[in-house]
This record gives sequence, C-alpha cells and structure tokens, in this order.
Amino acid sequence: MKDASRRRKQQLYEHLKVAVMTLELRPGVDLDEATLSEEFELSRTPLREVFRQLAGEGYLDLRENRGARVSEMSYTTLRDFFLAAPMIYGAILQLAAKNSKPAQIARLKEAQEAFKAALRSGSSADRAMANNLFHEITGDMADNIYLLPSFKRLLIDHARIGMTFYRPKDQVMADNLSVASAQHDAIIAAIEAGDEAASMQLAIDHWNLSRDQIELFVTPTGLDLPLGTMARKTPA
Repeated sequence: MKDASRRRKQQLYEHLKVAVMTLELRPGVDLDEATLSEEFELSRTPLREVFRQLAGEGYLDLRENRGARVSEMSYTTLRDFFLAAPMIYGAILQLAAKNSKPAQIARLKEAQEAFKAALRSGSSADRAMANNLFHEITGDMADNIYLLPSFKRLLIDHARIGMTFYRPKDQVMADNLSVASAQHDAIIAAIEAGDEAASMQLAIDHWNLSRDQIELFVTPTGLDLPLGTMARKTPA
C-alpha cells in the first residue's frame, strides 16, 4: 500500500513538474486539488506533501488558506533571470568540469542524444524537457548545495520563457537550436576533459544564444536598456 502511494506521489510530482515547465499549467494559475486528488488517487495529506516539495523547488507558490498555484512570472522575474543566468550557468559548468563522474558523463551523453532526437521529430515541449534534463545533469555534476537550488529555479523559468517565445516556423530560432545542440556537444567534451575554463566560457556562449533569441520577443521597441545588457557585459 505504501509503495503504491509513493508511486502515485511520484507520478503527480512528475506530472506537475512537466505541466509547469511546458506551460500546460500557466504561471499564476490555481491548482485544482479535488481533480488532482481524484486523478492520482491521493488523499489531501500526500497531495499537499507533493505541493510542498514542488513549492520548495520553485514550481508552485503555497498561500495560507488559499491553496497552491503555479509560480508567477513577471517583469521582475525576467529581470532577475537575465541578471543571474550567466553567473549561475558559468559556475555550474565550471564545477561540473571539476567534479563530474564517468557515470554522470554517460548520462549527459544520453540526454544529448534525446535532445537531438527531440530536435528532429519532437514537439516544442519535448525539446524543452530534453534540454532541461541535459542541464539538470550538469547541475548534479556540479555537486554544490548552495548553487543547485538556484540553478534548478533558473531552469524552470528558462523552460517557461523558451516555451512562451518559441516560434516553430522561425528560421533564426531553428538555426539557434542547431547551434545550441552543437554547444551541448562542446560542453560534454569540455566537462569530460576537466577543462573548467572552457566549460565556463561555453556556459556564457550558450546563455548568450538563448538571451539574444529571447530579447527579440521581450524587449519593447525603444527601450534604452535591453534586459540582457548587464548579462552581456559579464566577463568570460
């Protein structure tokens, strides 16, 4: 019985995680506890245990006497995201090159093959989740208890922002995805070689690719200070 309950809780956790990151559940929307409880055959207590776990990781917000909702995205979110992303990505990949283990590198290579498969024939949600898995593994490689929570929170909004502004018929975006895949290959090689400097530079290059594409859609015409300006000045 306990094993079945544990399995259903894990299924709910994975369902909500994917739904938040792929915008199946939009930012700020309230969760329907009754429907989720019935669908996953979970009582209120284990259901809310999952909610608390997801809230601690940044997927949900818990409000006293008002239930759970998907974490918000706002101008402040975007601003903080653009400022923090290059620093956090750089530190994660530098530490990944220093601390990675052979089994983790093997997992990273498998994740990259899944990402390439998603690029060839997957949906935008498939691509977002495959890309997220690749970066989650680099976070595990970094093995830093202070950086990892921030990195995982960053990945949530990176996926959501990418889903928000993805244009399947945009040739520039398609080309950027191809470049991103090549950068993943280079990241794997640098981590496997233990090259911390190259890994950190690749993190910045990889971030810049995402930032430039996102800015096409989120920077209002005539704004003097693009959201990525400070990130662009981050030293290599």
